[in-house]
Amino acid sequence: MAQPDTKKIFFENLSGAGKAIAVLTSGGDAQGMNAAVRAVVRMGLYVGAKVYFIREGYQGMVDGGENIKEATWESVSSMLQVGGTVIGSARCKEFRTHEGRLKAALNLVKLGITNLCVIGGDGSLTGANLFREEWSGLLTELVEQGSIEPQSVQTYSALHIVGMVGSIDNDFCGTDMTIGTDSALHRIIEVVDAIMTTAQSHQRTFVLEVMGRHCGYLALVSALACGADWVLIPEMPPEDGWEEKMCEKLSANRAGMKRLNIIIVAEGAIDRSNKLITTDSIKDLVVKCLGFDTRVTILGHVQRGGTPSAFDRILASRMGVEAVLALLETTANTPACVVSLCGNQSVRLPLMECVQMTQEVQKAMDEKRFEEAVKLRGRSFENNLKTYKLLAHRKPESELPHSNFNVAVLNVGAPAAGMNAAVRSAVRVGITEGHKMFAVSDGFEGFYKGQIKEIKWADVGGWTGQGGSLLGTKRTLPAKHVGKIAEQMRLHNINALLVIGGFEALESLLQLYEARATYEEFCIPMCMLPATISNNVPGTDLSIGADTALNAIVETCDRIKQSASGTKRRVFIIETMGGYCGYLATVAGLAAGADAAYIYEEPFDIRDLQANVEHLTEKMKTSIQRGLVLRNENCNENYTTDFIYQLYTEEGKGVFDCRKNVLGHMQQGGAPSPFDRNFGTKISAKAMQWVTKKLRETFRQGRVFANTEDTCCLLGMRRRALIFQPVLQLKEDTDFIHRIPKEQWWLKLRPLMKILAKYKTSYDVSDSGQLEHVVHNRPKDTDASVAM
Repeated sequence: MAQPDTKKIFFENLSGAGKAIAVLTSGGDAQGMNAAVRAVVRMGLYVGAKVYFIREGYQGMVDGGENIKEATWESVSSMLQVGGTVIGSARCKEFRTHEGRLKAALNLVKLGITNLCVIGGDGSLTGANLFREEWSGLLTELVEQGSIEPQSVQTYSALHIVGMVGSIDNDFCGTDMTIGTDSALHRIIEVVDAIMTTAQSHQRTFVLEVMGRHCGYLALVSALACGADWVLIPEMPPEDGWEEKMCEKLSANRAGMKRLNIIIVAEGAIDRSNKLITTDSIKDLVVKCLGFDTRVTILGHVQRGGTPSAFDRILASRMGVEAVLALLETTANTPACVVSLCGNQSVRLPLMECVQMTQEVQKAMDEKRFEEAVKLRGRSFENNLKTYKLLAHRKPESELPHSNFNVAVLNVGAPAAGMNAAVRSAVRVGITEGHKMFAVSDGFEGFYKGQIKEIKWADVGGWTGQGGSLLGTKRTLPAKHVGKIAEQMRLHNINALLVIGGFEALESLLQLYEARATYEEFCIPMCMLPATISNNVPGTDLSIGADTALNAIVETCDRIKQSASGTKRRVFIIETMGGYCGYLATVAGLAAGADAAYIYEEPFDIRDLQANVEHLTEKMKTSIQRGLVLRNENCNENYTTDFIYQLYTEEGKGVFDCRKNVLGHMQQGGAPSPFDRNFGTKISAKAMQWVTKKLRETFRQGRVFANTEDTCCLLGMRRRALIFQPVLQLKEDTDFIHRIPKEQWWLKLRPLMKILAKYKTSYDVSDSGQLEHVVHNRPKDTDASVAM
């Protein structure tokens, strides 16, 4: 395929020739570890280094022999979709001793390994750093024993360490999301969604225990994602007398016609006296005080298992490549680092700074400095907790401010999973801010027809986990009906507008902004939240709904590939949605291990198609059994899915056969992923707070009047931060004919997809992470859990 221009060509800057890299997984396993191992091996081989597996973690390093084996390209095939770690992980007491580390050093020196990529938790990474610090002393000792030659001390003088955090608990400070966390949330939400249906049938209360002995991230985020009634976490124990408050809340929810209650408990949840709160004690309390039929479910190791989510595969693949780059750039004076993601940006952080801050959290909890423990967890954790409290606990009417402002919420464009979570969040935050909230059915079509009604707190209960758009949505743009819409806004005295949707929502806001010159009714604060599976809206790296669609595509690709298991060699041609935007095809291709992904943004011709077929034919003859080719629906009007299928069928005769699949609208359906639920919830809450601020700023002489650019904005995720951008400014960044942004960050992932598919290509290292310090790695408005 044609290559994008890059600022730096990889081979001109860095080479791994003559270097040996070893990769190991240590401590508890986490989904996505295999994707990280695969990326390290393939990127290492791509740059010319030798790459070794160390099986069974540090135990394998100490035991040596068959546990340390050279890796090949083929040895990491078919690993992406497998949970756990195929190279094994074990807790090793021997490595904690000096003698154990001496044995490990000897085993590495024998093979010339001086670069270690460690995938594990804080214990594993701390052990690696100690090993690095002792390295020269260990080599001197081995020379004195006669185990190695004296020149080896010079040749292998420094051990370079790069860590990737693999832990489902997301308990490591300095990184937004650890490998495995998103997949664990998928497991939890699947269970919660299933339990909710049976709980509703019998009017039951369920108490769910999730993992997190020292960290409440899984409990907190899953509570946010399913709208749980109560959550208990170790970082913020409930105030004394919480038992009575919890029972009051459960009882009030039942009185409000809610047929079920969900309580989520982290396994390490404690009270203010540092006493453990167990699921059984909560069950007994609910039964005793309320008499509700109450059941306990302990999820246990289900959370660790299963196939990794699309997010974890992409995160692990990006971090694996970044780890190899970091190893190639290290010098003897470079501290051991952790590769991580902050927002949507790769970063490198000093390993021990992260470990020390992680330990400080535990110390703060032990010393009952709980507010500080929450802050030390990072801005993302703090925001999650604030948002949960805002949405789960309704203040009494007497405590609410009365703003006398009316705010309307509507969905525009095609449905996207997570829209309902965003609407729920907007309604509840709006009510908490003192506004009267109005729901508009069927987008702007419903608006001009007067399908507008007030929506209350209880009306949006249970919306978080619902797919599609419960308000109803249409692609109708407002331009033809501005007069009627203005009339409806006057009739209902609408003072602000929150529009949740895709490209049509952007066009709608631009039309309403222009209509301000004619109709004063549109001189109000207006905000748009991007929600589209295509992720084709300018001004944001990510859109609500795209993650759910990616998971649907990746899961289907896994199944399709498995269907050829044990048969003859086969290539699958799969068509994805996205309009002219190649985001879904590219990122799903990276997550599913595709051999090629054809998109509109990267033009291709018959020569590129021929080269791809030949490349795949060569791979089929030597190693792989199954091939995967993705095609964006509008990538080329002549090279259709049928054309590509027929070309591959003809050219692959005698080597492989072909099958094609058009995925269609299954990409738009289904329950929203945990990521989309939380992304929608949090950006919607932030948008409503912005609306409140703008309403107060623009309220003059008894009415709202807002006619400046900065009162008509899109809230988007840009690299590390959530930013409000005037839609008028986004006009210049937009290709309106093809409905895509002129610049798209994910195009930088395409060379990565090709490298991992064994193509020789240029790789842009200008965007790779730079070493930063933990305390400085968060800008003010970042929202960490929207990382990708």
